[in-house]
Amino acid sequence: MQLKDHFGYNLVDLLSDKINAVDATFSRNNFKKALSAQFLDYALTGRVACITDALYTVFGNYEHGIGVLLQILGDENPKETGMFTDYYWVMPIAKYVEVYGLDNFQLSMQALEAITKRNTAEYAVRPFITRYTDKMLPQMTHWAQSDNFHLRRLSSEGLRPKLPWAKKLDLFTENPTPVFAILELLKDDPIKFVMKSVGNHLADYLKLNPSPALLLLDRWAADPNATPHRHWIIKHAKRKYKE
Repeated sequence: MQLKDHFGYNLVDLLSDKINAVDATFSRNNFKKALSAQFLDYALTGRVACITDALYTVFGNYEHGIGVLLQILGDENPKETGMFTDYYWVMPIAKYVEVYGLDNFQLSMQALEAITKRNTAEYAVRPFITRYTDKMLPQMTHWAQSDNFHLRRLSSEGLRPKLPWAKKLDLFTENPTPVFAILELLKDDPIKFVMKSVGNHLADYLKLNPSPALLLLDRWAADPNATPHRHWIIKHAKRKYKE
Protein backbone atom coordinates (compact mmCIF):
# COMPACT_ATOMS: atom_id res chain seq x y z
CA MET A 1 0.00 0.00 0.00
CA GLN A 2 1.49 3.32 -1.07
CA LEU A 3 1.48 6.30 1.27
CA LYS A 4 -0.94 8.15 -1.03
CA ASP A 5 -3.50 5.37 -0.52
CA HIS A 6 -3.85 6.47 3.09
CA PHE A 7 -5.10 9.83 1.79
CA GLY A 8 -8.41 8.81 0.26
CA TYR A 9 -11.91 8.76 1.68
CA ASN A 10 -10.51 6.58 4.46
CA LEU A 11 -8.64 9.62 5.77
CA VAL A 12 -11.66 11.87 5.25
CA ASP A 13 -13.64 9.54 7.51
CA LEU A 14 -10.81 9.33 10.05
CA LEU A 15 -10.50 13.11 10.27
CA SER A 16 -14.27 13.48 10.46
CA ASP A 17 -14.42 11.06 13.39
CA LYS A 18 -11.68 12.93 15.23
CA ILE A 19 -13.21 16.35 14.54
CA ASN A 20 -16.74 15.28 15.49
CA ALA A 21 -15.38 14.14 18.85
CA VAL A 22 -14.57 17.78 19.69
CA ASP A 23 -16.97 19.64 17.36
CA ALA A 24 -20.34 17.97 16.77
CA THR A 25 -21.33 20.68 14.27
CA PHE A 26 -18.68 19.63 11.74
CA SER A 27 -20.40 18.08 8.71
CA ARG A 28 -18.82 14.94 7.31
CA ASN A 29 -21.10 15.16 4.28
CA ASN A 30 -20.09 18.75 3.53
CA PHE A 31 -16.45 17.73 3.94
CA LYS A 32 -16.84 15.04 1.28
CA LYS A 33 -18.84 17.33 -1.02
CA ALA A 34 -16.10 19.98 -0.81
CA LEU A 35 -13.48 17.61 -2.21
CA SER A 36 -12.42 18.00 -5.82
CA ALA A 37 -14.12 15.59 -8.21
CA GLN A 38 -10.62 14.50 -9.31
CA PHE A 39 -9.51 13.94 -5.71
CA LEU A 40 -8.49 10.29 -6.13
CA ASP A 41 -6.72 10.95 -9.43
CA TYR A 42 -3.99 12.94 -7.68
CA ALA A 43 -0.71 11.80 -6.18
CA LEU A 44 0.06 12.26 -2.49
CA THR A 45 0.65 16.01 -2.42
CA GLY A 46 -2.42 16.69 -4.52
CA ARG A 47 -4.60 14.62 -2.23
CA VAL A 48 -3.26 16.38 0.84
CA ALA A 49 -4.00 19.75 -0.78
CA CYS A 50 -7.56 18.68 -1.67
CA ILE A 51 -8.28 17.55 1.88
CA THR A 52 -6.81 20.78 3.23
CA ASP A 53 -8.94 22.94 0.94
CA ALA A 54 -12.06 20.96 1.81
CA LEU A 55 -11.41 21.43 5.53
CA TYR A 56 -11.12 25.17 5.02
CA THR A 57 -14.34 25.24 3.01
CA VAL A 58 -16.26 23.54 5.82
CA PHE A 59 -14.72 25.53 8.67
CA GLY A 60 -15.18 28.84 6.89
CA ASN A 61 -12.20 30.63 8.43
CA TYR A 62 -8.68 29.81 9.50
CA GLU A 63 -8.89 30.71 13.17
CA HIS A 64 -11.93 28.56 13.89
CA GLY A 65 -10.57 25.67 11.89
CA ILE A 66 -7.12 25.54 13.43
CA GLY A 67 -8.64 25.88 16.89
CA VAL A 68 -10.60 22.69 16.27
CA LEU A 69 -7.80 20.84 14.48
CA LEU A 70 -5.30 21.42 17.27
CA GLN A 71 -7.70 19.69 19.64
CA ILE A 72 -7.56 16.43 17.69
CA LEU A 73 -3.77 16.05 17.55
CA GLY A 74 -3.59 13.73 20.55
CA ASP A 75 -0.41 12.72 22.34
CA GLU A 76 2.98 13.98 21.21
CA ASN A 77 5.27 11.60 19.35
CA PRO A 78 7.98 10.52 21.82
CA LYS A 79 10.05 8.85 19.10
CA GLU A 80 12.27 9.95 16.23
CA THR A 81 10.20 7.78 13.89
CA GLY A 82 6.49 7.41 13.18
CA MET A 83 5.68 10.78 11.63
CA PHE A 84 4.53 9.11 8.40
CA THR A 85 3.11 5.95 9.97
CA ASP A 86 1.41 6.76 13.25
CA TYR A 87 0.89 10.46 12.49
CA TYR A 88 0.49 10.58 8.70
CA TRP A 89 -3.04 11.95 9.12
CA VAL A 90 -1.62 15.21 10.53
CA MET A 91 -0.19 16.20 7.12
CA PRO A 92 -3.36 18.03 5.94
CA ILE A 93 -3.35 19.99 9.21
CA ALA A 94 0.21 21.17 8.54
CA LYS A 95 -0.85 22.10 5.02
CA TYR A 96 -3.83 23.99 6.46
CA VAL A 97 -1.43 26.23 8.40
CA GLU A 98 0.92 26.60 5.43
CA VAL A 99 -1.82 27.68 3.01
CA TYR A 100 -4.32 29.53 5.18
CA GLY A 101 -2.37 30.68 8.24
CA LEU A 102 0.09 33.19 6.81
CA ASP A 103 -1.90 36.20 8.00
CA ASN A 104 -2.01 35.03 11.61
CA PHE A 105 1.63 34.67 12.59
CA GLN A 106 1.35 34.03 16.32
CA LEU A 107 -1.46 31.48 16.11
CA SER A 108 0.31 29.70 13.28
CA MET A 109 3.56 29.46 15.23
CA GLN A 110 1.67 27.81 18.08
CA ALA A 111 0.08 25.45 15.59
CA LEU A 112 3.38 24.54 13.91
CA GLU A 113 4.92 23.80 17.30
CA ALA A 114 2.11 21.39 18.11
CA ILE A 115 2.13 19.80 14.66
CA THR A 116 5.87 19.15 14.47
CA LYS A 117 5.74 17.28 17.78
CA ARG A 118 3.59 14.68 16.01
CA ASN A 119 4.30 14.85 12.27
CA THR A 120 6.47 17.62 10.80
CA ALA A 121 6.22 21.32 10.00
CA GLU A 122 9.40 21.46 7.91
CA TYR A 123 7.39 22.28 4.76
CA ALA A 124 4.66 24.39 6.34
CA VAL A 125 7.17 26.70 8.00
CA ARG A 126 8.90 27.77 4.80
CA PRO A 127 6.35 30.34 3.54
CA PHE A 128 6.57 31.98 6.96
CA ILE A 129 10.37 32.14 6.67
CA THR A 130 9.99 33.86 3.31
CA ARG A 131 7.36 36.37 4.40
CA TYR A 132 8.46 37.00 7.98
CA THR A 133 12.22 36.51 7.80
CA ASP A 134 12.99 38.97 10.61
CA LYS A 135 10.48 37.26 12.90
CA MET A 136 11.30 33.71 11.92
CA LEU A 137 15.03 33.80 12.62
CA PRO A 138 14.42 34.51 16.35
CA GLN A 139 11.64 31.91 16.29
CA MET A 140 13.94 29.26 14.83
CA THR A 141 16.63 30.25 17.34
CA HIS A 142 14.10 29.72 20.12
CA TRP A 143 13.15 26.29 18.77
CA ALA A 144 16.83 25.34 18.46
CA GLN A 145 17.10 25.70 22.23
CA SER A 146 13.94 23.73 23.02
CA ASP A 147 13.89 20.67 25.26
CA ASN A 148 11.80 18.99 22.54
CA PHE A 149 13.99 17.35 19.89
CA HIS A 150 11.27 17.64 17.23
CA LEU A 151 11.39 21.43 17.57
CA ARG A 152 15.19 21.43 17.52
CA ARG A 153 15.13 19.44 14.29
CA LEU A 154 12.56 21.84 12.81
CA SER A 155 14.89 24.78 13.47
CA SER A 156 17.40 23.18 11.10
CA GLU A 157 15.25 21.21 8.66
CA GLY A 158 12.85 24.07 7.97
CA LEU A 159 15.72 26.36 6.94
CA ARG A 160 17.48 23.91 4.62
CA PRO A 161 18.03 25.54 1.22
CA LYS A 162 17.58 22.24 -0.65
CA LEU A 163 14.98 20.42 1.42
CA PRO A 164 13.77 17.42 -0.64
CA TRP A 165 10.27 17.80 -2.14
CA ALA A 166 10.20 21.50 -1.21
CA LYS A 167 10.73 24.69 -3.16
CA LYS A 168 14.32 25.88 -2.92
CA LEU A 169 14.91 28.40 -0.13
CA ASP A 170 17.64 30.74 -1.37
CA LEU A 171 17.28 33.59 1.13
CA PHE A 172 20.55 32.75 2.86
CA THR A 173 22.57 31.10 0.10
CA GLU A 174 24.92 34.04 -0.42
CA ASN A 175 25.19 34.87 3.27
CA PRO A 176 24.36 31.89 5.49
CA THR A 177 25.55 33.60 8.68
CA PRO A 178 22.06 33.87 10.26
CA VAL A 179 21.39 30.19 9.59
CA PHE A 180 24.81 29.06 10.76
CA ALA A 181 24.19 30.87 14.06
CA ILE A 182 21.22 28.55 14.57
CA LEU A 183 23.20 25.46 13.59
CA GLU A 184 25.82 26.47 16.16
CA LEU A 185 23.20 25.79 18.82
CA LEU A 186 22.72 22.27 17.47
CA LYS A 187 26.29 21.20 16.72
CA ASP A 188 26.55 18.92 19.78
CA ASP A 189 22.94 17.74 19.87
CA PRO A 190 22.85 14.10 21.03
CA ILE A 191 19.67 13.11 19.14
CA LYS A 192 20.37 11.37 15.82
CA PHE A 193 17.19 12.85 14.29
CA VAL A 194 18.62 16.34 14.88
CA MET A 195 22.18 15.38 13.99
CA LYS A 196 21.10 14.10 10.57
CA SER A 197 19.25 17.33 9.86
CA VAL A 198 22.24 19.50 10.74
CA GLY A 199 24.54 17.32 8.65
CA ASN A 200 22.18 17.35 5.68
CA HIS A 201 21.71 21.10 6.06
CA LEU A 202 25.44 21.73 5.82
CA ALA A 203 25.68 19.27 2.93
CA ASP A 204 23.22 21.53 1.10
CA TYR A 205 25.56 24.47 1.59
CA LEU A 206 28.56 22.44 0.48
CA LYS A 207 26.75 22.18 -2.86
CA LEU A 208 25.52 25.78 -3.04
CA ASN A 209 28.16 27.89 -1.29
CA PRO A 210 30.93 25.64 0.01
CA SER A 211 33.43 28.20 1.31
CA PRO A 212 31.53 29.39 4.42
CA ALA A 213 30.30 25.86 5.10
CA LEU A 214 33.84 24.48 5.02
CA LEU A 215 35.06 27.25 7.33
CA LEU A 216 32.33 26.38 9.80
CA LEU A 217 32.99 22.64 9.65
CA ASP A 218 36.75 23.10 9.99
CA ARG A 219 36.25 25.33 13.02
CA TRP A 220 33.94 22.81 14.61
CA ALA A 221 36.41 19.99 13.98
CA ALA A 222 39.38 21.95 15.37
CA ASP A 223 37.64 22.59 18.68
CA PRO A 224 39.29 20.33 21.31
CA ASN A 225 35.95 20.18 23.13
CA ALA A 226 34.07 18.85 20.11
CA THR A 227 31.83 15.95 21.07
CA PRO A 228 31.46 12.65 19.21
CA HIS A 229 28.04 13.90 18.13
CA ARG A 230 29.64 16.90 16.45
CA HIS A 231 32.21 14.77 14.69
CA TRP A 232 29.39 12.56 13.39
CA ILE A 233 27.59 15.64 12.03
CA ILE A 234 30.78 16.82 10.29
CA LYS A 235 31.34 13.42 8.70
CA HIS A 236 27.70 13.23 7.61
CA ALA A 237 27.82 16.71 6.09
CA LYS A 238 30.96 15.95 4.07
CA ARG A 239 30.07 12.40 3.05
CA LYS A 240 29.49 13.34 -0.62
CA TYR A 241 31.67 16.43 -0.81
CA LYS A 242 34.70 16.37 -3.06
CA GLU A 243 37.40 19.01 -2.64
